[in-house]
Amino acid sequence: MELLAVPDLPEIQPGDDIAALVRERVDLRAEDVVCVASTIVSKAESRHANLEDFPAGPRAKEIAAHLGDISGEEKDPRFAQAVLEESTEVIMEAPFLLTETRFGHVGVNAGIDRSNVPGSDLLLLPTRPTESAERIHSELPVESVVVTDTCGRPFRHGQRGVAIGWAGMPASRDWRGEPDRDGRELGVTVQNVVDELAAAANLVAGEGAGGTPVVVVRDFEFGDHEGSNNHFRDVEGDFVRQALRQWEFDG
Repeated sequence: MELLAVPDLPEIQPGDDIAALVRERVDLRAEDVVCVASTIVSKAESRHANLEDFPAGPRAKEIAAHLGDISGEEKDPRFAQAVLEESTEVIMEAPFLLTETRFGHVGVNAGIDRSNVPGSDLLLLPTRPTESAERIHSELPVESVVVTDTCGRPFRHGQRGVAIGWAGMPASRDWRGEPDRDGRELGVTVQNVVDELAAAANLVAGEGAGGTPVVVVRDFEFGDHEGSNNHFRDVEGDFVRQALRQWEFDG
């Protein structure tokens, strides 16, 4: 498998055609997977915002004051309001805001970015990233498209690439019922392929000022497996989330 960063992409502006910009810069193959950072998808979809767009309500003010007390730094309640408006559930209010977005992704601050946003205060995640992936996919001669983001993971330090939208392939491949190397039948292994492709692409894309927001994955094969679009864990089976709902920060 080979990963290729798409070179020389310009600063994305509202209304820009990401698919056309990619086609102009790389000779795509039918079996390629194109991984696109959510940052440029949001920019193309005019998901810029300013703090003044989110007048703080009572809950946002309370959350910001609490977080400020914890950190010893003043927190802007308008940012807390933006997080609340981009979320369907607040799972944790302290020591940071952990929320579920409207499309099912769980992350800190609803994935709102405050860096790489020229001319604005905030960059919100795409409203429906799988629909964004489907739209880009329809305009590219490739196997599939993955919209990526970065976030932390429980029990791990640092951030890694994850998929928040995809098109042209299942989210996961199911190994259950297939034999392992010793002939034993696999009973629980379901491989989240779109997350793994997003993580691999993030290694090539990089971060910061030198980051490249589109990566082509070449010669990936899904194989002869059952596939599934189950990606975000159902609340009923998400025992970590259920535990966090009952937990309170003591600090």
